Amino acid sequence: MIYKNIDGIVQPVSRIVFGTATPAMMEGQDATELLDAVAAGGVNCFDTARAYGMAEKSLGDWMQKRGNREKIVLVDKGAHPLPDTTVPRVTPAAIEADIARSLALLQTDHVDIYLLHRDDPTQPVGPIMEVLNDLRERGKLNLFGVSNWTTARIEAANEYAYQNDLEPFTVSSPNYGLAEQVLDPWGGGCVSISGPHEAENRRWYQDSGMEIFAYATLAHGLFSGKIRSDQLNHVADYLDKFAIRGYCCRDNYERLRRTEQIAEKHGCSVAQAALAWVLAQPLGVFAEVSASTPERFASNLGALEIQLTEAELRFMDLR
Repeated sequence: MIYKNIDGIVQPVSRIVFGTATPAMMEGQDATELLDAVAAGGVNCFDTARAYGMAEKSLGDWMQKRGNREKIVLVDKGAHPLPDTTVPRVTPAAIEADIARSLALLQTDHVDIYLLHRDDPTQPVGPIMEVLNDLRERGKLNLFGVSNWTTARIEAANEYAYQNDLEPFTVSSPNYGLAEQVLDPWGGGCVSISGPHEAENRRWYQDSGMEIFAYATLAHGLFSGKIRSDQLNHVADYLDKFAIRGYCCRDNYERLRRTEQIAEKHGCSVAQAALAWVLAQPLGVFAEVSASTPERFASNLGALEIQLTEAELRFMDLR
């Protein structure tokens, strides 16, 4: 495993982060076998959310069973619209309610990194920064940041923090991967920094030094090995509607075809090659990866052993 230090987190953090939005965990099922295998692979960082059904409970039960909470870097998210709605909930009251419920399900008194899962640009940043700083002072969270916020909104929030002697956002979780997100997969509120049109935002992140926890690094399954570039007439048989809406386009199909060539050259899977591409980028992101079985996740970890050349990195990204 490759680890990276984050200011404010005691232990080094694994560059591969396990995402708990698996069907079984979202139903609250016992995930001991899967999570044991993830931890055995060197992963010490786990990403969950109030919006992931009962995944927090499944993760909390495992940490309680193994007595390993202090070894885990816990990333949690809140302030997401309620299920089957698009009504924003980025308010101090919703943040307080969500983190209280999350801590109870996780069976812990704090989370290491707490992220606001969505944004509501109509809300002023001041009360948001104040409630997060208050939660930090009360020991409910350590670092805090955002998921799916634009760089402009992050700048505005951090400017308020600096002017009022408050802690700023230090972590962000946008979509980032080899595939360009051409449409919002879930129909509202997603922010991506993938693809040629997001170069300026990637430069912003590189200049700011803000830590990035990248989600959908394998394009919601398009680069997972579920489908090959010669099977695209049957894409609906392999990918769900979110992957199809967000990532299925001509350029991404070409990226998939080229990634298959690189994978064959290196004797690895498409998922391993695509994840190796993410880990090799200069942003130094933490790559969030999910899997439903220990075997599939162990296979993904093989990306750590692949060294792609600069020419290969450019080739895969159509450059």
